[in-house]
This record gives sequence, structure tokens and C-alpha cells, in this order.
Amino acid sequence: MNTTEQKKRMSLAKKQRGLSLIELIVVIVIMGVLGTIILINVLPAADQSRVQTAKTNLLTLETALDQYRLDMGSYPSSDMGLQALTQRPSGLANSANYRPGGYIRKLPNDPWGNPYQYIYPDDQGGFRLYSFGADGREGGEGLDADIFSSEQG
Repeated sequence: MNTTEQKKRMSLAKKQRGLSLIELIVVIVIMGVLGTIILINVLPAADQSRVQTAKTNLLTLETALDQYRLDMGSYPSSDMGLQALTQRPSGLANSANYRPGGYIRKLPNDPWGNPYQYIYPDDQGGFRLYSFGADGREGGEGLDADIFSSEQG
């Protein structure tokens, strides 16, 4: 082997060594910073979308309750609950007025997997329709705050 050939092989070997420890640390730090930036910007958007989904579901349920009242003459009682929107409650005086197929296909849970809350009649004679929010308990602040339908204004 001549010296020029050895120099070429040594030069090629140096190029194929890979990343140094410092270069690897720099890459990891950059990836960590980028990941943090993405999390800071994406997580609040996901939380806000859950709140908006709950408000939309409440509006849908409120509309179905209003249709039920128009057909049946009154909102379903708290005992009947929101299930009265999906299947005809037993013992209705005017059950012939109940819409075939119900008023909604399926009763949704809130975006956190909890059932929506329904009370009729409430203190003012109307109904209360709400979600307990992210914590699944009454009250709370921020994302844990209860989310009410527009009936509660």
C-alpha cells in the first residue's frame, strides 16, 4: 500500500466516526426545547377544545329538551333524566306524542367521560343542565369549573 492510499483510508475513517458527545448533547437539548415549545402551545388548545365540546353538547341536549317539551307539554323530570331523550319513559300520560326514535340517538358523556347533570324543576321552575368540568366534581375554577347550558345564562 502506498502512502496516498493510506491517507485516503484514514481520512475516510475519520469522516465515518459519527457524532461527538458534545454534538449529541446539543441535538438532545435542541429536541428538548422544541418539545417543550410544542407542549406549551398544544396542551391549552386541547383543554379549550374539551370545554367547547362540552358547550356544544349542552346546546344539543338543550335543543332536544325543548323539542321534548313541545311534544310532551313539559320537560322530563329529574327522575326520568336525560334518558327520556333517547327512549320513551314508561307511564307517560300522552305517550303517543313521543317522537319515534327519540330526540337524540345516543346520550353523550362530557369530554372528560362523565355524564351530564340534569335537574328539573330547578329553583326557578326551569331546568339545570351542566357538566362538572375536568375534575368531575361540583364547583371548581378554571378547567375544573362547572359548565352550564345557556338556560342558566
